Amino acid sequence: MPEMNRNDPKTGSLQGSAGACGGFAAAGISRRSILTAGGLGMFGLTLPSLLRAEEKAAGAGLALPVKAKSVIFLFQFGGPSHIDTFDMKPEAPAEIRGPHKAMKSNVPGLPVSEHLPRMAKQMNRISLVRSMHHTMKNHNSAAYYALTGHAPPRDDQRLRDSLSLYPAYGSVVDKLASLGSELPTFVSYPHVIRDGSVTPGQRASFLGKAHDPFFISEDPNSKNFKLPELSLPSGLSFERLQRRRELQKLIDTQSRLLEYSSAARGLDDYYKKALAMLSSTRVRDAFDLAREPVAVRERYGRHTYGQGCLLARRLVESGVRFVTVYFDATIGGKSTTSGGWDTHGFDNTRMFPIIEKRHLPITEQTLPTLLDDLDERGLLDDTLVVWMGEFGRTPKINANKSRDHWPQCYSALLAGGGVKGGYVYGASDSTGAYPSRDPVRPDDLAATIFHLMGIDPSTEVYDTQDRPLVIAEGDPITDLIA
Repeated sequence: MPEMNRNDPKTGSLQGSAGACGGFAAAGISRRSILTAGGLGMFGLTLPSLLRAEEKAAGAGLALPVKAKSVIFLFQFGGPSHIDTFDMKPEAPAEIRGPHKAMKSNVPGLPVSEHLPRMAKQMNRISLVRSMHHTMKNHNSAAYYALTGHAPPRDDQRLRDSLSLYPAYGSVVDKLASLGSELPTFVSYPHVIRDGSVTPGQRASFLGKAHDPFFISEDPNSKNFKLPELSLPSGLSFERLQRRRELQKLIDTQSRLLEYSSAARGLDDYYKKALAMLSSTRVRDAFDLAREPVAVRERYGRHTYGQGCLLARRLVESGVRFVTVYFDATIGGKSTTSGGWDTHGFDNTRMFPIIEKRHLPITEQTLPTLLDDLDERGLLDDTLVVWMGEFGRTPKINANKSRDHWPQCYSALLAGGGVKGGYVYGASDSTGAYPSRDPVRPDDLAATIFHLMGIDPSTEVYDTQDRPLVIAEGDPITDLIA
């Protein structure tokens, strides 16, 4: 059903995708015999399940000007330290400011870490929010908040995905603003993040699996990077695949009185679209990193995250609307070769050597390169780049010469896609402990992202209990919009 604005009457209920999968099973046709799209993956994704039951909102929530045609969401799982990156406190005591010196950027009064000299030359493109805050101290609950813009029901490391939780940003975009092409609207890779259990907020939740991301589990930095999802099984031609689709239509025609038939009938258009994805040169080219010159690939960095950022550029250039790139699968913090930003100083490790050897160099290489590349191709003006983690880190350095979780104040970077450049919104206090001006919640950032994409943040979607829920409960940060 089309989504309605707040004042519109409800005209139907949301259908999930379970019945559609059941339609194939009841018809005696296995997923493998119909379409093998590289395995089910972490989220049970095949092309038909991705495309099933897509409902394009006929103008609902799309009344705003579209400033950001696409979004690249770079999620820094683990929680980067704001004080050691983009909110330096050079005048604070040593136990606060840490060992890193502040470096002048190309924006007066906006210093960055001395380990980010290339980023220092990019700050004229950046809107920096220095007053992000919330109360979730656990990675899973805080990351869910960051990935959906909705506060979780509890602050709990064991928070698990369920149909009662909210969908990822990209799933909402797929529901309300899909372009209807053969390209997926929402792509995420190369990790399913987790802290013990899988972190919620990475997929469509109550919107149904049709709006799950097209998830890539393959390493884009691998020598023979190739998506099995876009490959047919050996011995199965497109012609045979098309004939099998016709068989499914026949079976559906003869089973309309069965419980699953309404869902099965709705699969026809989406199955056709799945076939289009498989046969589309445009789709295959978008995911083909081998088409990039070696020099470009080297600029991004020959590591998983760097090549993931390059792939994000290729995807938005092809028309994908929302791309989420996860820095790492785990919170990390104990290694210079793997893991995220969770640098407590556990197991005789220390924060600053780790971020100096891993996190800051990767950020310094990939983020400026991505911004330059987008700009050189004329894509930055209508591509919103968001760089952030789930929280910051403690202002005071702990006994392990490291920093702990700190959701009370942290930073988020936005660039392109209709935001101002060289602009700082909000401020932290003298130690980076709390917002001192214009506090921003993840709810507000969510509203800002949707607003920039032309989607009214007050648009309602319906959960599995038929309750209308707004896609964002915050207010857009209009001051940072160009």
